[in-house]
Amino acid sequence: MSESPFHTPATNIERELEVKKSRFIARAGGVASRAEAMAFVEQARADHPDARHHCWAYLIGNPETAASAAMSDAGEPSGTAGKPILNVIRHKGIGDVIVVVIRYFGGVKLGAGGLVRAYSGATQLALADLPLTEHQPRRSYRLQFDFANEQPLRHWADNHQATLLSVDYGQRVTARINVPEEHVKAFEAFLGAHSIDHLHSPDAD
Repeated sequence: MSESPFHTPATNIERELEVKKSRFIARAGGVASRAEAMAFVEQARADHPDARHHCWAYLIGNPETAASAAMSDAGEPSGTAGKPILNVIRHKGIGDVIVVVIRYFGGVKLGAGGLVRAYSGATQLALADLPLTEHQPRRSYRLQFDFANEQPLRHWADNHQATLLSVDYGQRVTARINVPEEHVKAFEAFLGAHSIDHLHSPDAD
């Protein structure tokens, strides 16, 4: 099963919005897993330890068929922070992305509607300027082959933008490789020509 291309962050970005003396600092960046997303949130907390709130949302995978998405109001009234952030992410159609909005309270309460507008607005500012790159669909294979085939496999990978994820040596060599979708037919022809076994059906990655 393959996936369609989608856009992901090319780098991190930070934008700031002030609403009635409260500062809303939106930090957006790329993440490929929940663990990476949580590390991104922790970094924001470490960088802004005096802020009142560190609200966030992330979306992993293709935004049309997201592998996972999550959000947190981080102490703001329910539904006024995480959900608006995630809604903007979904509207922009960006995948593998997280936005953390850091709030320094300015002494004036904004009310639920004001908070939704502020968190949405800060997220919009960051995502509007966020440099993007196209995520190309890839396929993962788990292979088993004789030692003599390792160098031809490495050579093929180097010439076709494929990535060897792991190589384990036993009686035979077991490897995991990630192949761009556009080179899948050529790769499967290469496997057949070299009598390399793949241990299960390839997965979209």
